[in-house]
Amino acid sequence: MINADDVRRIALSLPQTVEKEAWSIPTFRVAGRMFVTVPDDQTSFAVRCPRYDRVELIAAEPEKFWVPPHEASSAWVRVRLAALEDLAELYDILVDSWEQAAPEDLVQTLPAPKPGRGRKT
Repeated sequence: MINADDVRRIALSLPQTVEKEAWSIPTFRVAGRMFVTVPDDQTSFAVRCPRYDRVELIAAEPEKFWVPPHEASSAWVRVRLAALEDLAELYDILVDSWEQAAPEDLVQTLPAPKPGRGRKT
């Protein structure tokens, strides 16, 4: 089963990512910009997601994606760890959020996805 340690390991594998505690929870940042948080219960994580994409994600897979009421106006979405298909899906979600936070020149340094990987760009 995928867990918060997998989120930490993959997040920290992305270029120039650092872990920093905020609000008493782990957050992960690139170039000073947060791209993932792991709330206290460690059953989910939050990532950057434009609100217009977020609506589609939640409608398509409500068992996987949701937004708590206090984050409704943000550009973030929560992801339930137990609903993920595999580590490749976790990687793709984290990379997508990282790319939204990282400077463009740093994004260009990320290796291309392996054949058969469905990473969004």
